[in-house]
Amino acid sequence: MDFQSALPYSWVRSGLYHTIVAGDGHLHRLHSYTIDLNAHTWRRNSNAVAISCACMGGRPDPWSMPPTEAQIEAMCREVAAVALSWDWQAAEISIERVMTHAEAASNRDGRLLHDNYGPVAWGGTGERWDFLQLRKGGPVDGGEQLRRRVRELLGEASGVQAGEAALAFRRSASMPARGRSLVVEIDANGSSWALAADLLALYDIPYEWNPALRRILIGSTDIAPAYRDDGVQASIGHPLFEMGLQGGNAPVILRGILRDDRAWCRVLEFAQEFGITAFFEPFALGERRGG
Repeated sequence: MDFQSALPYSWVRSGLYHTIVAGDGHLHRLHSYTIDLNAHTWRRNSNAVAISCACMGGRPDPWSMPPTEAQIEAMCREVAAVALSWDWQAAEISIERVMTHAEAASNRDGRLLHDNYGPVAWGGTGERWDFLQLRKGGPVDGGEQLRRRVRELLGEASGVQAGEAALAFRRSASMPARGRSLVVEIDANGSSWALAADLLALYDIPYEWNPALRRILIGSTDIAPAYRDDGVQASIGHPLFEMGLQGGNAPVILRGILRDDRAWCRVLEFAQEFGITAFFEPFALGERRGG
């Protein structure tokens, strides 16, 4: 896994990194961690995960936009969650497995894969120095500080933030959807959730469920992910699943929760991502636009 930066706080773009962490700590999970992306770290793109913090994009002084504590915490929690899903132990969070772009550029893991284009302080050309330091003027052990935090977080079995309770469904209901009745659950915020399988079947969208990867692959070519800012986050307190497109770089369409071993997603988010007409008062779904 590789930590990267040098971007404005709100920057989001698919195709480069698996996940981008915004300045407020919001995670934009753009691609499945099971596929390779080819443009994040020179000669280290295969069998790798790239997580980028949108920070250090200040001009002329990058430190006018430093990594925020919310970003660092969210990034380390995400790395810990990925490591846990791969059955890694805390002792295995080493520079050989988890490194910053500065460390990767300087071959600090001992693998001489390229010339040293990392920090000048490490004998490099200075092209990449992401997370050499976590704060301006701080020690040049940013990578080890991050790994230490990941090790501490690995003991946590869920992504629930301290003091927060897991999302709960308050009541069952039904709503009109494509002229039929769709069973939904209403959460404390008033959002409607439905089984992903029910929604996909209702709109005749072919899919394949991979329980080992907690992923639904969609066999449709007319969907363009919106990468919404209000996507489901790990702090919701349930294991997450992802819904992505088959082929290419497996862009993520949306994420939902696993509850009682069943995949649930927010009905309105599903409608927005799949181009389904939504009506309100009462809430109802119509047909897919253009379909």
